[in-house]
Amino acid sequence: MLKCITLQVNILTRLIVAFVRHGEYQQPPGVPSAHLPYPLTARGMKQAADAAEGLTNIASSENWDIYPVIDSSLQLRGWQTATVVARELEKLGINKVEVESFESLAERCLGSAANLTVEQIEKIIAEDPRYDPLPAGWKSDSNFRIPLQGAESLMQAGERVMGHIAGTTGNLAEEISTNTLKIFVGHGAAFRHAAVQMGLLTTTQAVALSMFHCHPVYFERLNDHLDNNKWRHIGGEWKIRKKQNSNPD
Repeated sequence: MLKCITLQVNILTRLIVAFVRHGEYQQPPGVPSAHLPYPLTARGMKQAADAAEGLTNIASSENWDIYPVIDSSLQLRGWQTATVVARELEKLGINKVEVESFESLAERCLGSAANLTVEQIEKIIAEDPRYDPLPAGWKSDSNFRIPLQGAESLMQAGERVMGHIAGTTGNLAEEISTNTLKIFVGHGAAFRHAAVQMGLLTTTQAVALSMFHCHPVYFERLNDHLDNNKWRHIGGEWKIRKKQNSNPD
């Protein structure tokens, strides 16, 4: 009888995740976001602080407990955003919020072309006798991978991020006994392409959309014993990309 009661409680428990794109940061002009090592701007720091208040408000209104460990990317802008959110959550009454950083939550990697400008990358490929010139729009093509060591496509980055989220939430679902909000801080393009892998967006939508800095988008992990990667979008808005802006982050 006790086992049956426990099973019933687990089925009713809700697990929500928040995707939080890092705050505004000191991105050099003409350089893809990728693995840039630069910090948040003062505006980015404020965006992160404001995000904490929004997270607390929705958790309170929806009767969610905020899980006290935030997963962030290893990029400085991701870690700083998560750290500010954690600090502000503690001020708002959440006890001992920790930040754990993961390589698996990074933005799309450009491999040996990391931190070069778009112009430099295109010149390198054009002058390499092994490769054709990069196609127009390569930077926002979900399935295109530049032919350099260590590089990945946007879809590969999304699969990596989705794998982290699926593993983390799978373990968390076995742990929690109350409706719980788990916060992930990372990068716009990688999050959107993770959403494709999670059945939340199409590839066409992922390319046409972006994310607001530090404006959470919320998804609920559905209880399905046959498929643990079923999700639904329950709050927060994607940003519609301006056509002239080809930066996928």
